[in-house]
Amino acid sequence: MADAALWRDAGARSLGPGVMIEPVQCDRHGRTASALSRARRRLRALALIAPLTLPLAHCGGAPPSPTASRSVTAAASFNDRFPGPQDDFADRFQAAEMISPQPVEAAPPKRIVTTAERFPARSGVQMASLAPQLPFHQQRERDELTTLVGLQSSAFPYLGKNPRTDEPFLNVSDGPRRGHRGPGGRVYWQDQTYADNRVLMHVPRQFDIDRPGVIVVFFHGNGATLERDVRDRQLLPQQISNSGANAVLLAPQLAVDAVDSSAGKFWQPGGLKRFLAESAQHLAQLTGDPSSAKKFAAMPVVIVAYSGGYVPAAWSLAVGGAGERIRGVVLLDAVYGELDKFAGWIERNRSAFFVSSYTRYTRRHDEELMRLLRDKGVSYAEDFDRPLKPGSVIFVETEDGITHRDYVTQAWTKNPVQTVLAKLAGSPSLTRLAANEGAGR
Repeated sequence: MADAALWRDAGARSLGPGVMIEPVQCDRHGRTASALSRARRRLRALALIAPLTLPLAHCGGAPPSPTASRSVTAAASFNDRFPGPQDDFADRFQAAEMISPQPVEAAPPKRIVTTAERFPARSGVQMASLAPQLPFHQQRERDELTTLVGLQSSAFPYLGKNPRTDEPFLNVSDGPRRGHRGPGGRVYWQDQTYADNRVLMHVPRQFDIDRPGVIVVFFHGNGATLERDVRDRQLLPQQISNSGANAVLLAPQLAVDAVDSSAGKFWQPGGLKRFLAESAQHLAQLTGDPSSAKKFAAMPVVIVAYSGGYVPAAWSLAVGGAGERIRGVVLLDAVYGELDKFAGWIERNRSAFFVSSYTRYTRRHDEELMRLLRDKGVSYAEDFDRPLKPGSVIFVETEDGITHRDYVTQAWTKNPVQTVLAKLAGSPSLTRLAANEGAGR
């Protein structure tokens, strides 16, 4: 036989109904294979490959075969299957007049919008300008100036004696650590309570160094800090600015967040005078006009004390050395003691004013101070519904429901410091007196 495979048909045999034995083929080695089985396997392989080739043909742009078009819906083009927006950018963002049902008129020529029109200046913020600027002393508008400045003459740190006991103020030690034990027995440590020498300074936008002005020295109460309480809760800078008075603010940090009214360096003779002198230099630097330091150093002073701030206020009046520069005193629920110092200052300074507003907590002490003044022949009023003049002495009792904690913002009136300064600004006699006092020193 030749080397080629010899095939022979063995025929089909039936083994019963529905059971057939396929004809087989044999090669020269006797191996058999079902032709029908091989054909079926080929058809199954083609059936698996055909669905994969159809999408590839569509994506490549090849048209479907006639057979496929009869059994499968014709594939849409890319744009048909993924339609874009029905309107363009201009159609979707038309001007109001463009979508009006009224006939559209021809649009006017476009105008270039300036930067100033697109971005108008906010309150207190000016756009940069290339125009020549006025010298500083001719500029009357500036931003609010509020900052914290460390001063050597501020209340603390204090290494001297407590004048009430004539003993060292720092009377407790724990190794190298030193502290102060107060009358109640509680100890406050120097590094936590008596080490902050900062002063809150505020210069309003409208302040003019060339006009008669006044320095407000504010002594805060117990349990306070300059940022949290004086600035943000009691709103002293805001009250100064809103008063309309030509005034600046100095608020020294006393005992930090402590139940302690200690005066520190304000206990010392000349303490207030040194504080004002050093502050004048920093106020001049703050306003950007170093030549104004002499004017700040001669400017009249109004002392405002709240609650425990009465101690540094009283000692500043008694031994502070500021003399006739002090044009007024305002006590906000603050007469807890030192009555002789307050009464003595009022008697000696009949060209200055004195205001004490109080709640039931200090009523007894204020009534005692009124008695001392009557004994000295000093008259006083018990309401604030009158002009504030040189020599005015006013006591104002506030109604029940007014809380001590909120007294700096709500006393007999809302924002009492602002109210007093507004009256001061509106009093020609006090303004002239302040101008003469500042010019003569």
